[in-house]
Amino acid sequence: MTDRPADPIDTLLSAHGLRRTAAARLVLGWLLAHPDTSYTHAQLRAALAGDAESVLDRVTLYRLIDRLTQVGLLLCRVDANRVRRYQAMPSSVHAIPHFECQTCHRDSPLAGALSGKRSGALKASAKDLERAAQTALEALKALGYQGMSMDFAVRGVCADCATGAASS
Repeated sequence: MTDRPADPIDTLLSAHGLRRTAAARLVLGWLLAHPDTSYTHAQLRAALAGDAESVLDRVTLYRLIDRLTQVGLLLCRVDANRVRRYQAMPSSVHAIPHFECQTCHRDSPLAGALSGKRSGALKASAKDLERAAQTALEALKALGYQGMSMDFAVRGVCADCATGAASS
């Protein structure tokens, strides 16, 4: 008999006090497999509907993403249209300056997404924002606040969508 390595999704769910149900594995697995995209409830439900094993009704999905968000496995952002969007959240991240494309809804961390000569100032600004966010979170933690995260979002149209839209 050989020891199987622990499933990373099961390990994450257990570590956060959640049951390792098929639905939880499916939702968390999907979002971890698509880390740069945020999904609305409806988009996530449609994406998961293609999975033959998936029998998630909308209420079950709402409750599940709410629980995953509460324990810090998902990041919930409210976009410019006040629509909630969910994406996988690494447990080590508490503040990410990011760019959200209003067309494709891809989220890109500013510090990691920028390259080229002209992006030096933007990278430095993103790092300054991240440091400021961490400082604010540490100050609040010292005052007894718990379970915090902070969101710095720049919204617009990404270069890929702008180029695609311009050529149409």
